[in-house]
Amino acid sequence: MIDFRYHLVSIVAIFLALSVGIVLGTTLLEEPALQATEAVADTLQKGNSELRAELDTLRKRDAGNDAFVTAHAAELARGVLAGESVVIVEAPGAAAATTEAVRQSIEQSGATVTGQVTLTDKYVDPAQSVFVDRLATGIKPVDMVFPAEDTPYDKAAAVLAGALVTVLPDQAAKENAAAAGVIDAFQRAELLTVAAEPNGQGGEPGQLARAGLAVLVAPAEPYTGESAATQAGAIVSMALGLDEGSRGGVLVGSQSAAAVGGVVAALRESVAEEKVSSVDTLDTPAGRLVVVYALREQLSGITGQYGTGPGASAFEPSVPVPTASPSPPTATPGG
Repeated sequence: MIDFRYHLVSIVAIFLALSVGIVLGTTLLEEPALQATEAVADTLQKGNSELRAELDTLRKRDAGNDAFVTAHAAELARGVLAGESVVIVEAPGAAAATTEAVRQSIEQSGATVTGQVTLTDKYVDPAQSVFVDRLATGIKPVDMVFPAEDTPYDKAAAVLAGALVTVLPDQAAKENAAAAGVIDAFQRAELLTVAAEPNGQGGEPGQLARAGLAVLVAPAEPYTGESAATQAGAIVSMALGLDEGSRGGVLVGSQSAAAVGGVVAALRESVAEEKVSSVDTLDTPAGRLVVVYALREQLSGITGQYGTGPGASAFEPSVPVPTASPSPPTATPGG
């Protein structure tokens, strides 16, 4: 019979063999393992340095491109929208510097900015949707009929578009007496603010003329939370209303606007993308020129989604954009 001492000796022998094996294995594999680890670390470090160099090169290239476009922006935009009129509408949270840059590009193109309308946080607050509905229904023109499926924001967009834009070229940049009451009602309800421009037709500063084209500037940051879809939808409704009430409309924003919760993304995921153009590179000099080109394209009845974000079909319109002939050089004495 196998006694206890035999079991004890067997167990000791097993553990001794394991210990010897571990020691021998560690000793034999230590040097190769260290060498392999060092080789991997060297490869990763080299790859990281190469990626940093590539990133630095790309940043310098982008800076150079931006500097070039900025220096020649006036030439690239000149005459593209000559004689046209544009209203700028800001969504709540739009960056003032971005809006100002858009205005500059529009003016460089030869168009007149009739005014700037800024929607308030109250306008896109879902808790105020019933109020928005009642206001739009109460002040709409008697001949305006809302489709049964219209949301409160569809109705508000239609009413505001009637006051801000027009599809008739001969009425653009001219005041509309009936529009004053609509805009005043929305202002008193604290749903928007207006900065009007002298319209060049004998109007007084502060009186808003209707425009033939519209640009809607997206919020600087995407909407978040449970109300994000409703808020983004309110801005998309405004973009569609402005487009349908004018000769063309473009929704513009930075790359964040094309991300989840962004209004450009919401537009591109809706049926409105068939009518309203969008640009998601507004934070670049080239993107601001694309806004001008997209407006010109809208005048010819073409819609496009431009930029680098999801849903963009190209960076800029592919159709050649007509521009004014360059001004002849000024003669100098003896020249």
